[in-house]
Amino acid sequence: MPTVLITGANRGIGLELSRQYAAAGWRVIAACRAPDAATELHQLADQADVQVMALDVASGASIGALHDVLVGAAIDVLINNAGLFGPKPGAEQDFGQMFGSIRYDVLDEVWRTNAVGPLRLTEALIDNVAAGEQRKVVTISSGIASIANTEGGLYAYRSSKAAVNMVMASLAKDLAPRGIHTLALCPGWTRTRMGGPDAPVPVANSVAGIRARIAELDASMSGQFRLYDGSLLPW
Repeated sequence: MPTVLITGANRGIGLELSRQYAAAGWRVIAACRAPDAATELHQLADQADVQVMALDVASGASIGALHDVLVGAAIDVLINNAGLFGPKPGAEQDFGQMFGSIRYDVLDEVWRTNAVGPLRLTEALIDNVAAGEQRKVVTISSGIASIANTEGGLYAYRSSKAAVNMVMASLAKDLAPRGIHTLALCPGWTRTRMGGPDAPVPVANSVAGIRARIAELDASMSGQFRLYDGSLLPW
């Protein structure tokens, strides 16, 4: 039975990934910051091989604690899904991410979660991934991280996702000798709490595409940036 570890598994894309992998017969390690409040995850764990574990990807101590618990456990696929957009008030100028009113405390927090967290977790669990049969590391990114996107603004979120794309591209080179492949995936504008109710892509459709891309990930795709439907995205 293959094993997948999913961060940010308590809601949205992470929760749906947990559901779909569990339904497909995988062992799921579902990690989130507040397991006690993850009601839907615990309901899933009552019905499938799902282990709910505590993890704050912005905390080195939390990552270290998870590493210690998982020593010797093989992980076929590591999915860095946990992400932070930052404050989302109604007025755009209050985001703290627009030029002229950037909140650098927001930028620091978003970067720790979106860029530093996936790298730190991957480094901590790389022996677990190397012990798996599939040996894949995937990070959920965003299309607005593309340099080809010319909208401007949203400096913290946009730059953090662009940074993690580079992390994944670099990991593809550094981990190739160990037979480990990496991929940055954009889930599309998905109907989640982050994406909002007007988003056009149902979360189940996005996650089905994400799982298909992960299944086909091999050396020829390693280090790339793709949309959930398989389209290659410009850096």
